[in-house]
Amino acid sequence: MEFRAVYRYARIAPTKVHQVVNLIRGKTAQEGLNTLRYLPHRGARMVEKTLKSAIGNAEDRGARNAESLIIVEAKVDGGPMFKRIQPHARGMGFLIKKKFSHITVAVESPEALVAGAESEA
Repeated sequence: MEFRAVYRYARIAPTKVHQVVNLIRGKTAQEGLNTLRYLPHRGARMVEKTLKSAIGNAEDRGARNAESLIIVEAKVDGGPMFKRIQPHARGMGFLIKKKFSHITVAVESPEALVAGAESEA
């Protein structure tokens, strides 16, 4: 069974968080947390918070061995944008887009992955 957590309207551009998310996809939950803990990026704190929430959701719903869970889905989608206008020379305006992100992390137990692979074969 898959356990997910979504951090919606994170105040960071999706391209900045996308680099961080690519590092943890496919790792175990504990390896992912260790990787994120030592990254200097601001987005790593947001992804770490979301991953901890997904692990907490798994524990709450009765998953065994929360540390051995595998990150099966980690993605970042674009959210809405604040649009601001900064004055420029000769009466022109320059558009500033302040972007938001939706961060999604899903974890699954290794036993469920093996059972799913056997049923497909």
